[in-house]
Amino acid sequence: MPQQSGLTQMLFMYVPIILIFYFLIIRPQRQQQKKTKEMLDNLKKNDEIITTSGIHGTVAIVKEKTVVVRVDEGCRLEFDRESIASVTNSESKPVEVVK
Repeated sequence: MPQQSGLTQMLFMYVPIILIFYFLIIRPQRQQQKKTKEMLDNLKKNDEIITTSGIHGTVAIVKEKTVVVRVDEGCRLEFDRESIASVTNSESKPVEVVK
């Protein structure tokens, strides 16, 4: 019987560690992945975006796996959906002052 009590003690020691690991690392990462997937699924034309490489632009065309982004008047770039880091609101965009 002494072996079983040692196994029980070890089990009671590891279960809280596993729970802490789950709630501090795995669960928040899954929530972030879910938010990112939702953001990418809701992309639409004229959304202002920032790519993972720091390029700011406006969505011109939404395709199944890629997005065409208008960076300037005559410049359009095609990115994979996964390379979009965030969607910014045009209302919250700071006003640019030109001197």
